[in-house]
Amino acid sequence: MTFGVLDGTGVSVLDPRFDRIVPGSARIERLWTGARWSEGPAWFPAHNTLVWSDIPNDRMLRFDALTGQVGVFRQPARNSNGNTVDREGRLVSCEHGGRQVTRTEHDGSITVLASHYRGKRLNSPNDVVVKSDGSIWFTDPDYGILSDYEGDKAEGEIGACHVYRIDGQSGEIAVAADDFVKPNGLAFSPDERILYIADTGASHDPGNGPRHIRAFDVAADGRTLGASTVFATCTNGLFDGFRLDVEGRIWTSAADGVHVYHPDGTLIGRIAIPEIVANVCWGGPKLNRLFICGTTSLYAVMTHTNGARRP
Repeated sequence: MTFGVLDGTGVSVLDPRFDRIVPGSARIERLWTGARWSEGPAWFPAHNTLVWSDIPNDRMLRFDALTGQVGVFRQPARNSNGNTVDREGRLVSCEHGGRQVTRTEHDGSITVLASHYRGKRLNSPNDVVVKSDGSIWFTDPDYGILSDYEGDKAEGEIGACHVYRIDGQSGEIAVAADDFVKPNGLAFSPDERILYIADTGASHDPGNGPRHIRAFDVAADGRTLGASTVFATCTNGLFDGFRLDVEGRIWTSAADGVHVYHPDGTLIGRIAIPEIVANVCWGGPKLNRLFICGTTSLYAVMTHTNGARRP
């Protein structure tokens, strides 16, 4: 069901460079509501559907872009959080409840890709991205084991929150970055020379914890990360999940909606949403429709740009 344009939504142009990609007259639609904490949208072009997580309700939902209907894709879903689609069109999911990263095969069976590192259980994989070489990169903060709300309360075994890489050929799991408080959303630049990773450590240390996105140089081997810089610091709440468009702009979640950054780090525009946004995803036949996971609802807006495709 489409609820149409809502109060509390709108577009703010902060830089002329934003006006040509999302006009001020853009319609922000609420496509569905009824979740407890929406996260992890993933677009499946083969059948024009979007799958996303409702973490505390332990389910995954499915939006049919042709009919506008929403139904349950999977329940229970092991408190799934971030999702993506690999180069073979398979769903890759981060599961708080299972403390693992899984892949849903074309026949519906589920393959566990990562659950332990050096014999110790992961914390609660949060967000995930697939690189063009088939490797899978994911973040592993401890949100899913801090309480029973987003997973199952438990003690961490690793003792830290890292970013990991799963090799696309061997399946070997390696630490890609180990200097985060609570690593969260992540995405590659269109040319895959930069990996952007959010740190939401301020969620449990508001005065001193990080609330920024860091930009890492990807080494020539495509497997390791080099030096990093703070790309942007959130001005309202925390950055969570985000995606890039074809020109390298970052479209990121925030407490008041979606913030859009030019590749030079300038905040050029905002899309206001009347609830906290957790993640976004490009979809539609031309990848020019931005799907937005608000706390309880799924929103969308058409744009004049397109989501980045992997090389």
